[in-house]
Amino acid sequence: MKHRSFLILALTSLLCIAACAPFPKERFYAPRPGEEEFWHYREVGLASWYGEEYHGRPTANGEIYDMYASTAAHRTLPFNTLVRVHNLENGKITEVRINDRGPFIPGRIIDLSKKGAREIGILATGIARVSLQVIGFSGKYPPSLEGNFAIQVGSFVEKDNARRLQEELRKKHSQVYIVFWQGHTRSFYRVRIGSFRTEAEARRYGEFLRQENLPVFIVRED
Repeated sequence: MKHRSFLILALTSLLCIAACAPFPKERFYAPRPGEEEFWHYREVGLASWYGEEYHGRPTANGEIYDMYASTAAHRTLPFNTLVRVHNLENGKITEVRINDRGPFIPGRIIDLSKKGAREIGILATGIARVSLQVIGFSGKYPPSLEGNFAIQVGSFVEKDNARRLQEELRKKHSQVYIVFWQGHTRSFYRVRIGSFRTEAEARRYGEFLRQENLPVFIVRED
């Protein structure tokens, strides 16, 4: 009887230790009022990937890009958002963390690291039709749908071309500015408009820009 009581006590102690164990580094937050949209985020489009040319360069959130890590670029999801990417053409799945911005090509919704691309089988093809789903968040603070959004309407190798578009747009629009981006082998001058608190506000303004036959890419800058 004493032996049995000792075993029960030992098992109880082990359960308590497991329950009190620290959480993994990923923190999963319950949605705040009005932010359920983030936690139910779904998107379908083309996935691409980027590798050697960007390896070792700073990403948009200040990290150094590692093409062997499970990361990706997305235009509007908050940094440190965890997403599951499902290749709709072969059924393969990868899970990545958002730490960069892009892609800025129509139809594409996410740029995967080389590791992510390998896991869903697109290293050779370069692109594939995928669905992506938010599955969590690994930052220090809960994600917010509010932030600093802009509309990218042009990207140029030559700075003078970017400036000409900037001056033309300033005749009708306020807060037109140029963002410089430098890679290993090439650099771009990106022309952007506005500072919007939400993606929805930026998209509404983007409809006016489309009427001017401008390419419209909504991008989160924080």
